[in-house]
Amino acid sequence: MISIIDYGAGNLKSVKNALDYLGADSVITGDANMILAADKVILPGVGAFGAAMDALRSSGLDRVIRETADSGKPLLGICLGLQLMFEESEESPGAEGLGIFKGKIVKIPDTGLKIPHIGWNSITLKKESKILKKENAFVYFVHSYYLKTDDTDIVSASTEYGAELDIAVERGNIFATQFHPEKSGGAGIQILKNFTEL
Repeated sequence: MISIIDYGAGNLKSVKNALDYLGADSVITGDANMILAADKVILPGVGAFGAAMDALRSSGLDRVIRETADSGKPLLGICLGLQLMFEESEESPGAEGLGIFKGKIVKIPDTGLKIPHIGWNSITLKKESKILKKENAFVYFVHSYYLKTDDTDIVSASTEYGAELDIAVERGNIFATQFHPEKSGGAGIQILKNFTEL
């Protein structure tokens, strides 16, 4: 069973639909016990960093996510779900993230390209990954912020958008992508399939 965490700020149905397509058993839930009992967990998200962290804290799901990360079971963050795994974000000064990864979320630099970055971009793999297998896969983005970390060992992929942006991380059982695999056609479905088969 895969638990898709519902904290009121996620693209939940599209993730569930993609997992249904793969034949993966999944449930959308905000129940701590159900999340902790799952074989795998997905943390999706759209919206603002600070508001999402407030929602996670008020429901106690911040502790559940950290416990899941420590448990060794596969955990996947998507879009804002990736951002929440870091310590802080320029989007919401003073708001404390989950701190699963060291680093912060920063605004995409102004290079004359449109921000937010909305659309398809190819990704460059930065290390061997358990879920990202295809070099130059085209995937779908909707974001104004990206991850910045000194711990480059965790970065699994980057993309070019006026500058090189790190957009995926992986460490042990924990994975996260800035792009939306559930909206990325065949390439994204394969990434989710790789996750479900871990």
